[in-house]
Parts: sequence; C-alpha cells; structure tokens
Amino acid sequence: MTETREHRQSTTVAAETLPVPAGPSNGPLTPEELQLSARNHSMPLEALRREVTPPGLHYVLTHFDIPDIDSPSWHLRIRGAVERTLELGMAALRRAPAITLPVTLECAGNGRSLLEPRPLSQPWVLEAVGTAHWTGVPLAYLLGKAGVLPDALEVVFTGADMGVQGGVPHHYARSLPVREALRPDVVLAYKMNGAELPPQHGYPLRLVVPGWYGMASVKWLESIEVVKEPFTGFQQQSAYRYQASADDAGRPVSRIRVRSLMVPPGVPDFFTRGRFVRPGPVMLQGRAWSGEGAVAGVEVAIDGTWLPARLGKPAGGYAWRGWTMPWVAEPGEHVLACRATDVTGATQPLEQNWNYQGMGNNVVQRVRVIVE
Repeated sequence: MTETREHRQSTTVAAETLPVPAGPSNGPLTPEELQLSARNHSMPLEALRREVTPPGLHYVLTHFDIPDIDSPSWHLRIRGAVERTLELGMAALRRAPAITLPVTLECAGNGRSLLEPRPLSQPWVLEAVGTAHWTGVPLAYLLGKAGVLPDALEVVFTGADMGVQGGVPHHYARSLPVREALRPDVVLAYKMNGAELPPQHGYPLRLVVPGWYGMASVKWLESIEVVKEPFTGFQQQSAYRYQASADDAGRPVSRIRVRSLMVPPGVPDFFTRGRFVRPGPVMLQGRAWSGEGAVAGVEVAIDGTWLPARLGKPAGGYAWRGWTMPWVAEPGEHVLACRATDVTGATQPLEQNWNYQGMGNNVVQRVRVIVE
C-alpha cells in the first residue's frame, strides 16, 4: 500500500529536516519525552477498581495529531484483493449487524520507562491500559460482503492520522494476517461504553483487535485494503518490534503478554506517590489479563512471600479479571507485589529482559508501603 503523491509532497520537508531520535538513555527524561507524556494519557491505577474504564480514564496513545473528521461526509473504503469494492458511510455501518465486546487494551510500550537504559519514546510507567465495551460491526461480516480472494495474505488498516516517525512520512497503518482479520470478535467500533467514540479514541470509527497490543487497533479508520503480499509500512516493519539493538530486524509485537496490576493500597504522598497504610486488615485488589489465553492464577507477595489470590469471574474472553487477597498490615515498611499466570503457563517475570524499543515489559509490579 503506497502513500499518495499529495501526502509525500506535504511531508517531504519535515522528513528531511527533523532529527531521528537518539538511542536509549540513562539520564533524566528529555524535553521530547515530557512533551509526549503531556499529549498522551495513562489510566490512574486506582481505576483498576472499576471493571469498565470510563473513556476519560482509559489510556490514550496518539502518534500524530487527532484528526478532525466530519462524520456526515466520512466513508470507509474496502478494496484490494476482494471480489467487490465497498464504500460505506456511517449510516450504512450502523444498519449492519452489531456486537458489543468487553476488551482490555494495553499499549505495547507499557513499562518502557522502567527499563535501564531507557528507550526514548512515550515514557509509560505501568498505567497504559484500560477496559471498555466496544460496539460496532464485526470485521468478518464486511470482509464477507466484499469477498476476500483465496490468495489474499493480509488486511491493511489505514487511519486518517499522518505525520513523520523515524524520518518516514506516512499515515498510521497496520496489517493483520487474513486469519486474524476474519476472527468473529474483531470489531469496527463506533461506540465506546455505549456512547459515541470520543475524538481521542478514534471517532468516528476504529478497529479493535482483542488480545493484541493496542498498536493493532487502528483509530480514525479510513480504508481497509486486502493485499496479496506482506505489508511493509513503517508501523509494521520498523516500529513495534522486539529488537536487541537498532540494527536488529527483530520480530513483530503481536499479542499482549500476561500481566497483573494492583490498586495501590492506602493513601499516596503527593510527589513520590509512596503509599501510607493504617495497621490492620487490608483487602488488596487488582486485575490481571493476557492476550495469549485466560488468566489461570494470580499470586501476591508480601515482603517476598508469595500467596495465592482469589480470582473473580472473567468479564469476557479478552477482558481483565479481578483478584483480591486479604492482608493484615503490621507497622513498618513493606514491599507488595503481584504476578499472573495464564492458561499457556506463561508467568510474569521478576526481572524484565531489555529490548531496544521497550516493548512488552510485563515485569512484576512492586508497591512500597509504610504502615503507621
């Protein structure tokens, strides 16, 4: 899939004059990282108490500018290696069969700023996650209407947002293998938690791919193209790779690694976010999820001693699962931790292996508390 000539002309100067980010750093946050953290938005960990995340608390990562789209004139185009090309407005999409699914989305870079040296990009700590009910048309329904050709290999999704990354001008675009695109739970969503999509979450239409990191769920969707060759766009071939170094071709990021997070107990210190807890019974709680399969168990550590937590009922096949564990807090300083295991046997690591882009860091969360 190629960029239009108008797009190439409009971004050539920027691509030639702006520097490409340097490699990882052991220093303080750079002005560029602070600027990114101000534009994007993480979910406060106390929101883990909610099974469904309100749109204003759900994490947001926007690569470029948020497009200003006029919904009445907007159309989705489905083309390429199909029997028939489709062009659909929002009214037609809303008349199509709809589904609603609870889905946990997590940014592939969640936990990046905890790595040493720190990969330079959006400096997430642990909160780049959220769970919402997404309503829309099953992608498989529309691909069935278009008729995917037998020799098709991938489906490419292109958003309206465009800019320059890594010196490369492009619209944000990602692809899925045809077999993933035809899953019955992949949805073209026009509602979030029962209301119209907010601008930052992809209005008027976005893709939601359950089980995959958020980079696959393309926002502000403009076109869907079925192709017979691997898609080589920047966000597919250069970004979102597990790399050992800048020169390593790496392997693609896909499904969400197993993770558990805890609601920090007690009350926080304003600046350090350190926690203060009163002595006595405390109900520790949090949520766990995995894109590779259902969560099978969660353990909680009190000063290094691991104990099993009680799992709540799963909200859906690709939505997080609540957990609780009672703790009798004794005076002093303590370190709390939690780790999840999914049905494939994958467990969160105590120490995370470093990678160049800072992807998939599902290291165990640790919370330091003072009981007084």
